[in-house]
Amino acid sequence: MRVSVKWLSEYLDLSSVSPRDLADEITLTGIEVDDVTIPSETLQKLVVGEVLTAEKMEGSDHLNVTTVNVGEDEATQIVCGAPNVKAGQKVIVALPGARLPGGFKIKKSKLRGHVSNGMICSLDELGFSDSVVPKHAEDGIYILPEDAVVGESVLSYVGLDDAFIELDITPNRADALSMRGVAHETGAILSQKPQFKSIELTEDTNETIENWVKVTVTDGDDTPIYKMRVIKDLTIKESPLWLQNKLMNAGIRPIDAVVDVTNYIMLEYGQPLHAFDYDALDSKDILVRRAHDKETMVTLDGQERQLNPDQLVITNGEIPVALAGVMGGENTHVTTETRTVALESAVFDSTSIRKTAQRLNLRSESSSRFEKGINKATVEEALNHAAALIADLGQGTVVTGVASVTHVEPKSVTVESTIDRINRALGTELIEEDIIQVFKRLGFEAEVSSEQVKVTVPPRRWDIAIEADIIEEIARIYGYNNIPSTLPVNETVPGELTREQSLTRFSRHYMEGAGLSQAISYALTTVPEAKAFSLESGEPIELDWPMSEEHRALRKSLISGLLDNVQYNVARQTKNVSLYEIGHVFHNQPGETMPKEVNHIAGVLTGTIVDNTWQETEQTVDYYAAKGIVEGWLEQIGLGDDTQFKPAQDIKGMHPGRTAYILINNKVVGFVGQLHPSVALERDLQDTVLFELNMDCVFGIEQEPLLYTSIPKYPGTSRDIAFVVDETVLHEEILHVMKEQGGKWLSSIRLFDLYQGEKIEPGKKSVAYSLSYLNPDATLKEEDVNGDFEKLKQALIDSFKAEIR
Repeated sequence: MRVSVKWLSEYLDLSSVSPRDLADEITLTGIEVDDVTIPSETLQKLVVGEVLTAEKMEGSDHLNVTTVNVGEDEATQIVCGAPNVKAGQKVIVALPGARLPGGFKIKKSKLRGHVSNGMICSLDELGFSDSVVPKHAEDGIYILPEDAVVGESVLSYVGLDDAFIELDITPNRADALSMRGVAHETGAILSQKPQFKSIELTEDTNETIENWVKVTVTDGDDTPIYKMRVIKDLTIKESPLWLQNKLMNAGIRPIDAVVDVTNYIMLEYGQPLHAFDYDALDSKDILVRRAHDKETMVTLDGQERQLNPDQLVITNGEIPVALAGVMGGENTHVTTETRTVALESAVFDSTSIRKTAQRLNLRSESSSRFEKGINKATVEEALNHAAALIADLGQGTVVTGVASVTHVEPKSVTVESTIDRINRALGTELIEEDIIQVFKRLGFEAEVSSEQVKVTVPPRRWDIAIEADIIEEIARIYGYNNIPSTLPVNETVPGELTREQSLTRFSRHYMEGAGLSQAISYALTTVPEAKAFSLESGEPIELDWPMSEEHRALRKSLISGLLDNVQYNVARQTKNVSLYEIGHVFHNQPGETMPKEVNHIAGVLTGTIVDNTWQETEQTVDYYAAKGIVEGWLEQIGLGDDTQFKPAQDIKGMHPGRTAYILINNKVVGFVGQLHPSVALERDLQDTVLFELNMDCVFGIEQEPLLYTSIPKYPGTSRDIAFVVDETVLHEEILHVMKEQGGKWLSSIRLFDLYQGEKIEPGKKSVAYSLSYLNPDATLKEEDVNGDFEKLKQALIDSFKAEIR
């Protein structure tokens, strides 16, 4: 929002504050100031000149030699290339020594032998953008009014004897997107009440609005307020200089008196208006409705727009004549032939306006204000002001009455708090009088007592609705710089990670130390992938309005996302991939509206874990590689002795002979195994192994406290045992028997050989274990170890019919 200080001075006394100081004060109250521009500080030696003669320069097809009266004793000669320069015009003259925007300095010069003592300027040479220059001055110099005084500074004639404050308005402060809103804000800062001129609207009592127009709205939520006036017997012409200057300095191109007034009122009130050529409407019925599917209309920019039911349109009862709040239609815009204007002032649904503007790429000053909010209390006041101005500038008359549909009434909002809560929130010691003074400056009615603060907020500040809002207003106006700096008073609590946080952090370090890289997958995926590899029954949770079919359901397992990442890397010639992920999976909870979030850890490995070198032979990933990672992790977090692995043949997508459930204290917490060959083939993967565990379940298992002991002083001993058993006997079962029957001095068991071949009966396997014995308090006796060892052998024979070798 570009604020003219001169315009602002029409409402407030700014004589005691400089533009830059005012900008600083505005910044301190919470509205950011991007820039302050004072053109008169840099634009000097720019005067009003009168062209006395203008003759074509010999030998040139565009240059003119002019003599110009600049208020000095003698006329001066200036060479000018503008095609519209003529004798008798009042023009902008930059005298030698003048500096124009961009650092361009005017000097006395000679062009093709002709002396030029200065320059006749166009508006863009004074810094105005091409987009705001009036059409009659687009291709040449700017012609000043006939009553411009020769020799005077030209700045006042083009509105540059002013200062401009660029405000960066946040969405919650849309009230400051108007000069009146800025006036209220500035008045609060300077402890002044802004004064606005009363509107003198004269109506033609012989004509009533009922005879001219009838307004209908199909949905009160889409169009809470819609009002229309009619101004007749107009003559459309250019707007006066003061109005053009205000618009150009605000970044809006002057068009004609009617359009310029609607833009002027938008800047003053923040209320967008739209003017229709009444005769072009060809109807007395105005209907505001949603567009029909694939309905079309041609907008003011000459483009045909295809509409949809999300968009609001103004119609003449049948066909669209404007996109509500965004742009008018070409078929009803005001022209020089217009004699009667139907003037619209309304409030439209902000969401609908935003969607329309975005879809059609038609963002404008008007749509921006509708999107952020409109002061409902001044909708008719702005309409009346505009109608009076249009009638005055076009020598027309205003038809009596307003055609109106109103579904909401602007109301003041009452917000309550207490002095104690305000002071506690701000860290201040404000008293009743301080708070009353703040709200008086804001123009709010306030009842303040020792028990209660009751504030009545006018409709112009629709951003204020709750207690926190009025506390913020007090902080802004009292002054953030006046609020004391204090530290919060709280009991000191040492900061530390929870057990779950600590174990999660350790898990990341462990997995990366094991050679896996962390991956992060999207929690939303397709329905089939969402339920793949999950040990939980039931269907996945689907979104009602997914962004795409690829993001419809919440995952129940991390594996699918990791496989997608592995497949992506393998397809790009990265053959050895090892990834892990820690993240949430989601399960339905019967009788609950929200899903249950469970933290899982998973890993996927493909390719080789040992490359082929002169020292080592290539080793591809296998079940044991993944199992080793899981075992090591569980061992490190203190659950190694409680863990078992049991064959799993019913997990869809996994190899039935190379997959195992992971159990802790006989409870399934996950699985580890090889991806089914058919699934690997579908994904163009080689042998791929993976694992997934429920971390919440694992971390929730109670553990024995970790005990540290000194290094044993006494030597231990060992025994090796080899035996033949049925190939169906599991290593886990053998370990269980050995631990149960091995005696109290058995400290560790290690499988060092597994053989099935020619010298072993079919259906059998030979296994060999190394058993370590240790007594930490004394040297072991041979008879003690031998006795325990014999018991262990007998237990193996009894349990598995083992044949000791």
